[in-house]
Amino acid sequence: MRNVERYPVEGPNALWQMYRTVSRIKAVRNFIFIQVARYCPSLPVKNWIYRHVLGMEVGRHCAFALMVMVDVFFPERIKVGDNSIIGYNTTILTHEYLIKEYRLGNVHIGSNVMIGANTTILPGVSIGDGAVIAAGSVVHKDVQAGMFVGGNPIREIKRT
Repeated sequence: MRNVERYPVEGPNALWQMYRTVSRIKAVRNFIFIQVARYCPSLPVKNWIYRHVLGMEVGRHCAFALMVMVDVFFPERIKVGDNSIIGYNTTILTHEYLIKEYRLGNVHIGSNVMIGANTTILPGVSIGDGAVIAAGSVVHKDVQAGMFVGGNPIREIKRT
């Protein structure tokens, strides 16, 4: 099970109420800087934006490929270890706005992790050191260190 905090809402669905949980200014600011980072070809510049503007914990030599989309509302809940690669067009979410509730959860990606292109990482998951996530996967639960997983939803392919 994912480690998420649940917050019930009354009235319209939670997405209509999102600005009760995050300020408009923060959302717009984060969106602008995330878009700059998505298209930026310089890994050190991307990592600087993630660390110093968005408040993420990003390890040394971490590589975010082109078009990676980090959570707009709560990027500070993302932690990535040293020497990990986040593949092209991957989405890392730390929130879910549903009909009657919203959920928040930290995402922890360990060191020496390889995440394939077009992967979606849902809130509240941890990916252990040395894990490999196949391209196009949906990470809906924790991945142990050294595992090779893939699919939608993910399943173990083999232990490395």
